[in-house]
Amino acid sequence: QVQLVESGGGLVQAGGSLRLSCAASGGTFSGYTMGWFRQAPGKEREFVAAINWRGSSSYYEDSVKGRFTISRDNAENSVYLQMNSLKPEDTAVYYCARGRLFTSATMSRDKNEYNYWGQGTQVTVSS
Repeated sequence: QVQLVESGGGLVQAGGSLRLSCAASGGTFSGYTMGWFRQAPGKEREFVAAINWRGSSSYYEDSVKGRFTISRDNAENSVYLQMNSLKPEDTAVYYCARGRLFTSATMSRDKNEYNYWGQGTQVTVSS
């Protein structure tokens, strides 16, 4: 059974930075697209970023482009989200997720295309 564990969340002032980590265990990591999603109170879970299984290509939600960077280390079974220039509207619980399809080139923004999820880590940005 695949397990994903996020860490690195916290409270930060607007304009600050955080680096989220997601450690995978219990299954294959390197052959799957990995994604980050977030969910603010009272809102739907939304796509933030995805990276292909090789780590050679990534895809971002428009609101985080130029501020967030997704990366992965297949040797460490980990995926990361570097978040810079944080804004209060970035406040949410952040989740990492593993894509459904082995060695697929797709980096979907559809949460239904991911079948393993972590428990989430809270990010709070104060103004």
